[in-house]
Amino acid sequence: MGTLLATSLSSPWVTAKGVFQSGPDFIAQVFASETARPGVLWLTADIRQQAQNILDRPVGGLRVRYHIAGGKTAWILEEIGKEMPITIGVIIHQDKIEQVKILAYRESRGGEVRYPAYTAQYRGASLTQNMRLNQNIDGITGATLSVWAVNKVAALALYYHSQLDKAD
Repeated sequence: MGTLLATSLSSPWVTAKGVFQSGPDFIAQVFASETARPGVLWLTADIRQQAQNILDRPVGGLRVRYHIAGGKTAWILEEIGKEMPITIGVIIHQDKIEQVKILAYRESRGGEVRYPAYTAQYRGASLTQNMRLNQNIDGITGATLSVWAVNKVAALALYYHSQLDKAD
């Protein structure tokens, strides 16, 4: 009985869930040497429609909050994996992804998307004309829906970032 319990506790599925970093701590870490100011992107009808196309679902809310300093933006967005939301931090600089970080993962499986070896694939990615990532992102067996969720959020953050100059 003790061996079974020890084996199940060391399973990656048991440890996949959790809050790994709070939003404020993520922002503080990203902008450690700079003073970031909060911003709001209002979801106009056009922005909302394009966001819906990226996510393949309707987008709620009137606005999206972000932080900005020195042309770098930080977005904290959520997307459903299989059944539960995944909270994802995305840093955009010079219209490319600088970092993707899973801040909270609530699914029982697929938590491998939070590991730096996986999220490093997004570094340098930008948007294509059809609003998809310009880089191939390798999947993870058993985590397909979580991978799709992270891909969508990464593309959405790039899109939102691209709209900031237009929104001013």
